[in-house]
Amino acid sequence: METTNSNTESVDFEKQDWLDALDELLETEGADRVKDILHDLQVEAHRKGVRLPFSANTPYINTIPLAEQPAYPGDREMERRIKSLIRWNAMAMVVRANREEDGIGGHISSYQSIATLYEVGFNHFFRGRTEDFPGDLVYFQGHSSPGVYARAYLEGRLTDDHLKNFRHELHDTPGLSSYPHPWLMPDFWQFPTVSMGLGPITAIYHARYIKYLEDRGLRKPTDQRVWAFLGDGETDEPESLGALKLAAREKLDNLTFVVNCNLQRLDGPVSGNGKIIQELEAAFRGAGWNVIKVVWGDSWDPLLEKDHDGLLAKRMGEVVDGQYQKYTVEDADYVREHFFGTDPKLLKLVEHLSDSEIKRLRRGGHDPAKVYTAYKTALETKGQPTVILAKTVKGYGLGTAGEGQNITHSQKKMGEVSLREFRTRFGIPISDEEIDSVPFYRPADNSPEMQYLRQRRASLGGHVPTRRTEYTPVEMPADKIFQEFDAGSERPVSTTMVFVRVLSKLLSDPGIGKLIVPIVPDEARTFGMDALFRQVGIYAHSGQLYEPVDADNLLYYKEAKDGQILEEGITEAGAFSSFVAAGTAYANHGINTIPFYTYYSMFGFQRIGDSAWLAGDSRCKGFLMGATAGRTTLAGEGLQHQDGHGLVLALTIPNLVAYDPAYAYELAIIIKDGIRRMYVDDEQIFYYITLMNDNYEQPPMPEGVAEGILKGMYKFQSSDKAQAQILGSGAILPEAVKAAALLKETYGIETNVWSVTSYKNLINDVLDTEREQVRNGNEAKAYITECLEGETGPVIAASDYMKLLPTSLSAAVPGGITALGTDGFGRSDGRRALRKHFEVDAHAIAFTVLSTLAAKGEFDKKKLEKARKELGIDSAKPNPVGE
Repeated sequence: METTNSNTESVDFEKQDWLDALDELLETEGADRVKDILHDLQVEAHRKGVRLPFSANTPYINTIPLAEQPAYPGDREMERRIKSLIRWNAMAMVVRANREEDGIGGHISSYQSIATLYEVGFNHFFRGRTEDFPGDLVYFQGHSSPGVYARAYLEGRLTDDHLKNFRHELHDTPGLSSYPHPWLMPDFWQFPTVSMGLGPITAIYHARYIKYLEDRGLRKPTDQRVWAFLGDGETDEPESLGALKLAAREKLDNLTFVVNCNLQRLDGPVSGNGKIIQELEAAFRGAGWNVIKVVWGDSWDPLLEKDHDGLLAKRMGEVVDGQYQKYTVEDADYVREHFFGTDPKLLKLVEHLSDSEIKRLRRGGHDPAKVYTAYKTALETKGQPTVILAKTVKGYGLGTAGEGQNITHSQKKMGEVSLREFRTRFGIPISDEEIDSVPFYRPADNSPEMQYLRQRRASLGGHVPTRRTEYTPVEMPADKIFQEFDAGSERPVSTTMVFVRVLSKLLSDPGIGKLIVPIVPDEARTFGMDALFRQVGIYAHSGQLYEPVDADNLLYYKEAKDGQILEEGITEAGAFSSFVAAGTAYANHGINTIPFYTYYSMFGFQRIGDSAWLAGDSRCKGFLMGATAGRTTLAGEGLQHQDGHGLVLALTIPNLVAYDPAYAYELAIIIKDGIRRMYVDDEQIFYYITLMNDNYEQPPMPEGVAEGILKGMYKFQSSDKAQAQILGSGAILPEAVKAAALLKETYGIETNVWSVTSYKNLINDVLDTEREQVRNGNEAKAYITECLEGETGPVIAASDYMKLLPTSLSAAVPGGITALGTDGFGRSDGRRALRKHFEVDAHAIAFTVLSTLAAKGEFDKKKLEKARKELGIDSAKPNPVGE
């Protein structure tokens, strides 16, 4: 029932009764009872056909009301002064770098928008590593690195010379990397984050990995927290939001995302015609996260308190982000007219505010008290991860030089007028005479600011970020684990199954067994790893809450809270993030976990190449096991699955060691040496090793070949009468052996057969040797040259990969190399047909040997044509590259 009051406003008494009843219930029985009854009402309405409109959004106001805001624990004025100094030094660093060298780059505006979000954390939340606590892990937003450097400068960790040489790492005095790079600053940065999207997903899997370490008893449980700072524009990247459901499913209450919602990308608004905070709220809430919005600063609180009819909150919710950016750059009159002027009641609400007060109605991400409240609430939230959506202004404080403007991301220079405005706004004690030189400023050590700064960090355990550099090596596993494979096997077996056997034995080793971390993206059964389910179990923080359908089988799907296998599901990006977490645990947790990530090789570097680059930058260790490798070895799957270029892509990562072993003993020697190099000698490298699913006889190891296996090649079969050299690798080595036998038995041509285990090792060695020869006049020879210079005849190299690999070595080989490879798209067919199609089978190898000999006059050309027919070599066959 409605009626009309004296002011002609409609009043719904029935609705008001319900609202009054809600107030009474809330007051007498509490919020939980209200939730219970509202839920039951919703269910009953649904049963009766009432469909409520769905919304994952809450109003466009702060999630935590003023009444629930705790007292701020710090000295607000002191922290403001310290933050202002950091703002100045961060800006000065970039401006000076670009004055020294125009176009060197850097970002002023990103840190200016995130400064309060960082400083509240540094002063009250980010805990350093101590003897009793491992330290919080902070993924800093990459483009805001100048602010982190500026704080480290105040703390005394960095000098004037460091800041002077920001983005000039190769100068004579020490410089600073552009962004967070552990490879370049190994005692400072922990996590590379500037390839946008990778920071968020790796942070999620790292938070889960902490639970894994604790659940498996590899470290004591703590309340260590992972903080991930990212920009709202960064959430466009699929990796940023792609793993949200995992974080919720795993109940990662040790994880907090802080999204710096300054509403701008590099070129313009993130969501100019929408509201990015509302979009992100819906995504995170839908995935099961606790969402805290920090939209408005304290200057809005009195206005919202008077907003009894909800007009202001409604207006806040209907304005789109592009218009909010316009309000930032316009004057107070514009804001009054276009924001408040849509309703006389809104204008009356702010009639008492001066123009300067209107312009000082700040966003929530710049209010320390609001940010502190959000952080504190995040830490107190149990059973789910938290995201804080903090609204800020990009370039905050830059004024006309870039505050809130579309060009602000590219802002790297400031004139004298802008510098004066910035100095005055933030109260920096620099004179007019000094201003144009843009000096760095650090107060005296005994100043109140410096004392407060040091006291706050000391109370939180020390400096952040800090990367652990001390190292305790593991004890090498028993030799017998690897020696088993020296004798070979007459029973045909794939190198994948050999690896599973090695892995099983390593898991059982009393020394390092507990440190092994098997990782698979939902392909364990494909790779024959299902026996490990029973041996060590699949990790699940909740344990196994159901009876699996194969419970009666010996190799049933066994999940356990202390399970060792990380079965990640169909996500190479997620599985690789776990690999990085495990592979950097030696630095981040002081635990030498040894990850073995086994996956379809085609979905490795091709799919997550950027993550692999991040792993290199992170100084990650571990083994990437590229299973079903080779263009012709994975039968039937076809174009999207057959990998003929993974080893080519592996060339691009400097600290990645890549091998393509053919035989069991090669694989065992490589894994053993990798454990030694990474986990005993502390070489900060990681391995890529191909595995094949092609079953063939595994020969015994020839004497004296171990060194050659590791260097990249060795002579597998030898003949004193060799007229040619055949280089085979991986799954094509058996084809090379067949070709050698065919040549000898049918054409009387004897050859040497070489196993090339690592083209990358050989290529790097050649490049190093050439450099020494050119720069220093060194007479050294490349290893491949030493191997082949005393041999006779042409060199033919065949592999299951692109010809680029062997041809890269041609200049170092006397007479060059004739390469056979698998350039082109794959096909759905069996191995025999595939190898014939790509011209890498035994017949193609044998014919290539005969053809090269004929070209040198060492084989009769008439016999060559006869051999062509006998070997089925079609001269009219198109090049498979274009097929």
